[in-house]
Amino acid sequence: MKILVTGAAGFIGSHMCEGLAAMGHQVIGVDNFSPYYDPELKRLNARDIEAKGVVLIEADLVNDLDQVLPSDIDVIYHFAAQPGISATTPFTEYERNNIVATQNLLQWAITTNAHTQHFVNIATSSIYGIHAVSTEDEAPQPVSDYGVTKLAAEQLVLAAQRTAKISACSVRLFSVYGPRERPEKLYTKLIKSIYQQKEFPLYEGSEKHQRSFTYVGDIVAGLAAILNNVARCDGEIINLGSTRVNTTAEGMALIEKITGKKARLKRVPQRPGDQLKTAATIAKAKAILGYTPSTSFEDGLKAQVAWYWSKFAQ
Repeated sequence: MKILVTGAAGFIGSHMCEGLAAMGHQVIGVDNFSPYYDPELKRLNARDIEAKGVVLIEADLVNDLDQVLPSDIDVIYHFAAQPGISATTPFTEYERNNIVATQNLLQWAITTNAHTQHFVNIATSSIYGIHAVSTEDEAPQPVSDYGVTKLAAEQLVLAAQRTAKISACSVRLFSVYGPRERPEKLYTKLIKSIYQQKEFPLYEGSEKHQRSFTYVGDIVAGLAAILNNVARCDGEIINLGSTRVNTTAEGMALIEKITGKKARLKRVPQRPGDQLKTAATIAKAKAILGYTPSTSFEDGLKAQVAWYWSKFAQ
């Protein structure tokens, strides 16, 4: 298949590109190298995936896609988004990069691309709200601009599916971690602070937060399984995560164990809109995709520490 991956130089998107290429698919990646964080970090990912045979296009989904994307794509995995719940990111950025970009890509897939067999929208557990413990059938209650706009993007895609314009599904990911995790995310930030012997800013009370920390390789396996189950996935919302729940404190303790170094913690005020608990309910993913996340929390963190060491700490 010829597969388009948006957000291809990002954390999960780059792993998805590599996974699909390893399966023998022709992979076209697109990324706008947003300055949300240092674009050079994404350039590192880009070099890795291009070495695996992925064709990478630098383009913004809000602009005219007809000029930059091939029109013979079979399947689209849409990762590109304005991530996170940063208080410094204006709503207009979430609106532009989550809603407008998704609508633009969707319209291109419907009206211009000649071969769209399925559109996989990548959503988030933030759609559920402070306590992300729901099944896919329960009403979402997002509490952040990120969650609100990702829900809007999801509904744009599913509205097109409900009106028979396109075959599509939406997959809500839970607390993904692993090599290439974004620099402002918990574990990359913690590992960096430990190796640089700097203070780690810990949001007040966040050590008690509970998460379905899910290794990126397990997420890629679940998403790739959609290719063999397109008809069953059409119109579905599917949770993808780990059923195991750990606290932030437990994860931090494992990082200290793996690195053999203690973190220097600095307490900072709570972050508005942060989730208190995520716990993935994955019965649907198991039934439709045969999804069975298998990477242990410690093994996944070991892989992340090894990646950081190989790229930045030597």
